[in-house]
Amino acid sequence: MEFGTYFAYWEQEWRGDYFAYCRKVKNLGFDILEISAAGLLEMDIAEIDRMRKEAENLSLGLTAGIGFPADHDPSSADSETRRRGMDLMRRMVLRLEKAGITKVGGVIFASWPYDYQKPFDKPAVWARSVESMRKAADLAKDHGVVLMMEVVNRFEHFLVNSAEECVRFVKDIGKPNVKVMLDTFHMNIEEDHLGDAIRTAGPLLGHLHLGECNRKVPGQGHMPWDDIAKGLRDINYQAAAVMEPFVRMGGTVGQEIKVWRDLSKGADTERLDADIKEALRFVRGKFNH
Repeated sequence: MEFGTYFAYWEQEWRGDYFAYCRKVKNLGFDILEISAAGLLEMDIAEIDRMRKEAENLSLGLTAGIGFPADHDPSSADSETRRRGMDLMRRMVLRLEKAGITKVGGVIFASWPYDYQKPFDKPAVWARSVESMRKAADLAKDHGVVLMMEVVNRFEHFLVNSAEECVRFVKDIGKPNVKVMLDTFHMNIEEDHLGDAIRTAGPLLGHLHLGECNRKVPGQGHMPWDDIAKGLRDINYQAAAVMEPFVRMGGTVGQEIKVWRDLSKGADTERLDADIKEALRFVRGKFNH
């Protein structure tokens, strides 16, 4: 199993100097850097090439994540909104290929976070999303990209809240390059038993996010890491396990992730680095024995 981390642990906006983060996370001991696909769309081709070459030189893997904005929702009842969503998917996949990134996950099947002031019809949204994701999968396949449907909690979206739901969703899409993506933070809210949820996903599990119940780095909360590790061993999980902690207030990241207090306790960059390096030692010890 390879271990990674999301760049936004250190940032307050969904864009950072991904080139610099390549060496930073490699020096901390990680195998993978996860970046924002939205940020990738803002980069010029020269920047993307520079990042890709740096990652290759460091033998560092790259993955990406994104939540689609409401005006590009591929599950929308409005055909023009769905069209914009598919256009965003097309542009994103082309950039991912240019960056050498073969996996993108998140709420790419709908909008994120959902605005609950608006009514919704879950079966209708499900059907439209499945139709859009079938088209997206065919597009992504042509560029060597796997789409990972992230299970998120009920407060962020209503469509796919559990491993069981996501397995049904992925099977409805019915494309080999569409996989389940789980996140321990969301699982802690929605699943009865985290190990069972992982076993439910089984061979369809393509990506895993790691975070504590409070969104701190692994080891600074009360998540059942032994149970999670056993579930992963039971399904012989060999794909990436990427940390996605959020501990800083402020900016777009703090607002959208709902970090309303300083979970870092005033940590500077040196302290943040030390905490996530220790978290990596912690999860490697849990998952690799």
